[in-house]
Amino acid sequence: MTDRGAGDRALFPPESIVEIKALACELPVRLGLPFSRLSHADIACEAVLRGIVVSISVKSVWRYLHSDAIKPWMHRSWLFPRDPLFGEKAARVLDLYFRFFDGIPLGPDDYVISADEKTSIQARHRKAVGAGPMPHQPRLVEFEYDRMGAWAYLAAWDVHRAKVLGICEKTTGIESYHKLVDLVMQQEPYRSARRVFWITDNGSSHRGESSAKRLSEWYPNAIQIHTPRTRQLAQSD
Repeated sequence: MTDRGAGDRALFPPESIVEIKALACELPVRLGLPFSRLSHADIACEAVLRGIVVSISVKSVWRYLHSDAIKPWMHRSWLFPRDPLFGEKAARVLDLYFRFFDGIPLGPDDYVISADEKTSIQARHRKAVGAGPMPHQPRLVEFEYDRMGAWAYLAAWDVHRAKVLGICEKTTGIESYHKLVDLVMQQEPYRSARRVFWITDNGSSHRGESSAKRLSEWYPNAIQIHTPRTRQLAQSD
């Protein structure tokens, strides 16, 4: 039986539905398509070409695939945790978010900073000044711009005070990270805090025990806490 229209829920034989679901599991490259998976339209077209059905709408393909309890044609990418101490390290970070460290509640003069960096941000400068909004008219922004190079943005987020401090630098690295730490630690309340926990990943700017030692040398009340690794590094700390 064929689909008779977009709003018509025509029934197809179970054998045809099974073949359509099997088609959804095929690799697009086998059909000469440069995609990671087939679209509903691709599946509908291929089902007709193979003679599985005389015709079928994209909506019907979606309906049959969507109703399946197990969908082997779908996938989600993820990073498998490779750190043998993943749970322990992750728990330590989560405890800090809930204001605990080593099972003891943080004091009022303890602070938690989550720091990271974003590289290769394109800096653009509009070639003309925009115009502000007017009644019944949105603000105008010049379409053309000049490229001003790529910058790195380093940010420190005070987890419990909902405050972010950041800087833009030409590149990341220990020196740039040091500037971010200075920006935070040289102002109150961090300067006179009892402890300031810095949560970072294992990027090259703040990797391993050497980074933790370096941070404590910069500021004795600063404590480096690393998140667990999700992949192996090419070199050891």
